Amino acid sequence: MAKLASLALAVLVLTPALAAAQTASFSVIQGGKVVGHLIADTKGEVTTVDFDIKNNGRGPTIAETIRTGPDGLPMAWTVKGATTFGSKVEEHFTQAGGKAEWLDSTGKGSATIAAPALYVTQAGSPWEDQIIAHALMKAPGMNLKVLPGGTLTLTKGETLTVQGAGGPAQVTRYDLTGIQLTPETMLLDANGDLFAEVSARSVLVRKGYEGEEVRLRTLAAQWSTQRFVDIEKAAAHRYAGAVRITNVHLFDPKTSTLTGPVSVLVSGKVIAAVEAPDSPPTPGETTIDGQGGTLVAGFYEMHSHLSQDGALLNLMAGITTVRDMGNDNAVLDTLIKRVDAGEIGGPHVIRSGFIEGKSPFSAQNGIVVDSQQAAIDAVRWYGARDFWQIKIYNSMNPAWVPAMTQEAHKLGMRVAGHVPAFATADQMIEAGYDEMTHINQFALGWVIGPGEDTRTLFRLTALKRLPELDLQSPKVQHTIQLMVDGKKAIDPTLGIHEQLTQNRDGEIPPGAVDYFEHMPIGWRRDDMKAWTDTSAPGDDRAYRGAFDKLVAVVRMLHDRGIFIVFGTDTGGSFTYHRELELYQRAGFTAPEILKRATWDSARYTGQDQRMGSIEKGKLADFFLIPGDPIQDLKAIKTIRMVVKDGTFYYPTEVYPRFGIAPFTTAPPVTPSPVG
Repeated sequence: MAKLASLALAVLVLTPALAAAQTASFSVIQGGKVVGHLIADTKGEVTTVDFDIKNNGRGPTIAETIRTGPDGLPMAWTVKGATTFGSKVEEHFTQAGGKAEWLDSTGKGSATIAAPALYVTQAGSPWEDQIIAHALMKAPGMNLKVLPGGTLTLTKGETLTVQGAGGPAQVTRYDLTGIQLTPETMLLDANGDLFAEVSARSVLVRKGYEGEEVRLRTLAAQWSTQRFVDIEKAAAHRYAGAVRITNVHLFDPKTSTLTGPVSVLVSGKVIAAVEAPDSPPTPGETTIDGQGGTLVAGFYEMHSHLSQDGALLNLMAGITTVRDMGNDNAVLDTLIKRVDAGEIGGPHVIRSGFIEGKSPFSAQNGIVVDSQQAAIDAVRWYGARDFWQIKIYNSMNPAWVPAMTQEAHKLGMRVAGHVPAFATADQMIEAGYDEMTHINQFALGWVIGPGEDTRTLFRLTALKRLPELDLQSPKVQHTIQLMVDGKKAIDPTLGIHEQLTQNRDGEIPPGAVDYFEHMPIGWRRDDMKAWTDTSAPGDDRAYRGAFDKLVAVVRMLHDRGIFIVFGTDTGGSFTYHRELELYQRAGFTAPEILKRATWDSARYTGQDQRMGSIEKGKLADFFLIPGDPIQDLKAIKTIRMVVKDGTFYYPTEVYPRFGIAPFTTAPPVTPSPVG
């Protein structure tokens, strides 16, 4: 399930009825471009599947063999290939004689069954959803327990007509829920065969119907929006009159200490006052008892690619502002408008204008350009639409960067980005970057040659060379001195590199230990999968050592006074908490981390007059935790309440809607007396 989550792709799948008659082919489309395929050949009871995606130089490659029984349920299933970032897939399932057995990256499993059961793979292709849809259509209430655990539900929606090479067809929307954080939206045709799965960003559609891509993405966005509108109506508390939060301490980023007990008053969207704890209430107030906990100003997640699905989960993690580092511009604009209007819950958004060079490896976000003038025009387009900065990506021609940075600075925008292929961090610093993006991008120039291509997964696999790097060598020190002299900043995204280098098959990832058991079973199985292939001799040790070296580089940058930006590139929310933890390994203290994630980030983005601390007149953006994050940074992981623009949310009311077990309780609330 959610096999394409790491690519932000939703997929359309095939149907047994269609596949039994012929070979079935589907196209994966993202950014208006076909980036992959799914081909299924069925002969009798055996189906072979060829599934491949290559977008932004990466993507899964999966081959499956599935043998089904008379009821359409798989009796034997083999999945082989590689995941998005290259780790090997070897998964097997069989059921016979009242016993089911399986093997995936989490290990071996088995179950005694009274009748054939539906198995959900860990790494299978979207063909799996075809099988799931048919099984659920036959189940009472379209609800079914599955192996290795969990329950799936199919919910029926509206019907529409689609047009394509196969002629007009009636298709009906169904949402699949149960073992992942968010639903998958399917379209089934008049025969009950699965025609499509859709998302706001991409689709996989039956071949011949690619012309429906834009319409289907638009509908998917509308359907997803309605889900979050409904959640907002149920979970967002907009209290009439003032709200008094009593018996709390504040994290003061200006002193990096906790205050004594205080009461915080919220009126509308702003903090009306910070008062002594024994200040008498005024008539008509709602009172929230903080029970001795700590209020922390809302976090800044500085490397987001925000989606509607992730917006609310970021908010529940205490993230009230994100910097979006690249998106579909129209989709992001609509999302921001809905959040700002209070239709759905989500953080404030600082926008980065994504600009990519045209190549066979181009990412499909933002604007893709094929000349220096087009690149300058893209900068101007973003500058006219209140973007805070531009972000330059992998396939950009390095020769165009000086003109781009000059134009951006003239328009009052900052410049951040990857190091384009066949260039170095030194060249981009000298070309006018204000901020470097990703610690691997920054360090690769020290270990790769001029002709080696970082538009592919090589920009990740080349990290194996880092353990042998001497950080005191002239080339390393030269780059760092350029950063110091130019007063540059860096957005390391340490957490994604931890996952890339440290995650191993069958193990709970080190960054997920504190929340793993709270997540849905499908999510947990997916998370116990390595990102990279470490099977070659020496690779396991090399990747582990690479992360240690990256942390050492960040520590060196911190020691030299380089401004470190805290962002994830992994969706934020729980991974943002881990991102903050990791900076303790790079020499930051807990108070320094809290200050950087709040006040410092607000100042960096020019928002410190309204955000970044809990003071009279500032926006009511903060969260409540029961512990003391100065003494133990992990305290930020048990959030009891989040306030954004004066709207109150309680994670205990939101998490169950995503299949997440809450981490703590909501604080006591005494409503304003009536009359």
